[in-house]
Amino acid sequence: MVQSFNWPAILTTARVVFRQPSLALPHLKVRDIRDIDFQRLRRAGCAGVVFDKDNTLTAPYADCIDPRLASAVQECCDAFGPERVVVMSNSAGTADDPGHRDADRLQRSMGLTFLRRAEKKPRGIESVREHFRGCDPSSLCMIGDRYLTDVVFGNLHGMLCVHTDQLTSRGDNPMAKLMHRLERCLVAIWLRLGYVPPAHPLRSQLKRSAWGHTL
Repeated sequence: MVQSFNWPAILTTARVVFRQPSLALPHLKVRDIRDIDFQRLRRAGCAGVVFDKDNTLTAPYADCIDPRLASAVQECCDAFGPERVVVMSNSAGTADDPGHRDADRLQRSMGLTFLRRAEKKPRGIESVREHFRGCDPSSLCMIGDRYLTDVVFGNLHGMLCVHTDQLTSRGDNPMAKLMHRLERCLVAIWLRLGYVPPAHPLRSQLKRSAWGHTL
């Protein structure tokens, strides 16, 4: 799928880099979603999960959940209920996906709901509010591998943010690889400068968890 240029992300990135680096810092960091205790997350008060797709659940541009993560995805659905576990891709389900055919196909192959929306992360919170009716975004968890899209999106809207390492760089496009390296460098600098993630009520309850670690 050919992706259009994500101008909102460029503008938000400038805001983060020059004014609010904390927006790019996750509340928890894990190797991959197998390290997340979804039952504990649910007991802490989280009401639902929003996943990124590429390099969080699948290899870049793949149509199926990485086999290594299948049991973790099932554990997440068991903890929250399938209707409260969704995928927010920056391609499938957006204006880059005419008729949302790719979102329909991926939804069938992965067994997870793909949010449909006009705008890409870090915009598009309306689709989250529409799906999780009655839930304030602060009760939701955003999980993804990108600091400047997934984490920034979650923090902008008060969500608990969990960052995962990339599943693989194989098959990713050169620009994405460059952005991954740049993001890691920026985050390392911001942490050395003493920046911390925005406060979140669930963070203090989870920071002593056996899974993941806080920044």
